[in-house]
Amino acid sequence: MIHEKKKGVPRFEETVYAPKSRDYVVLIPIINEGDRIIKELKRAAKHCVHEYADIVICDGGSTDGCTEEERLKSLNVNTLLVKKDSGKQGAQLRMGMWWALKRGYRGIITIDGNNKDSIEDVPHFIEKLEEGYDLIQGSRFVKGGRAVNTPFIRLVSLRLIHAPIISLTARHHFTDTTSAYRGYSARYLKDKRVRPLRDVFMNYELLAYLSVRATQIGMNACEIPVTRAYPAKGKTPTKISFFKGNWDLFRTLIRNAFGAYNP
Repeated sequence: MIHEKKKGVPRFEETVYAPKSRDYVVLIPIINEGDRIIKELKRAAKHCVHEYADIVICDGGSTDGCTEEERLKSLNVNTLLVKKDSGKQGAQLRMGMWWALKRGYRGIITIDGNNKDSIEDVPHFIEKLEEGYDLIQGSRFVKGGRAVNTPFIRLVSLRLIHAPIISLTARHHFTDTTSAYRGYSARYLKDKRVRPLRDVFMNYELLAYLSVRATQIGMNACEIPVTRAYPAKGKTPTKISFFKGNWDLFRTLIRNAFGAYNP
């Protein structure tokens, strides 16, 4: 089924493998993740994540075969959404959020599809959503979390630049602000003071914005321990280029700090 472009939501194709079966959904944005997303889904299957939340792939237009239908179905994927429009991660997440809210989920968990994050911790995000939190940030730096093989330059930039700026903007202390492993309540995403479904969020702007907006408007936020593990050797799985990508990310942080993305 094709959903035509609408204000704040890109044009996308929806392929449903199973009906809605849970109150919560895991949205996994990917593009050409190859074997990494398959390994992640196998981990999810091993830990029965689909018994806690429906699993939905938010694809940016992969061409490497990682979204082959029968394999996704065998790995408990509920639905495949494929963006047919411009934009990167922000557009994929807007696509997934619009679809999830329309389907009636009470909360949304997002996680990267490159097998760096402990997808088996999804039930802990749901526990916090059930407790009434509106933003749950996964952190490898709080007690019980694990940071494995984190590249030194990433660690320094996160601890000395990204986390302090986000924390200052949010008026709330966060430790692991670059991670997309998060939980959002439907209440938060539907609030008129938030409005995440806007075309200004094309790339990484949405993650930065949603990190700070909850506490700015008096909603409840917390961090929970997770594991983020980078490969011990080989290329670091990332879609952010070292120079342009990091400069764009820094510029987004500054714009976010000055309220550029507020409705």
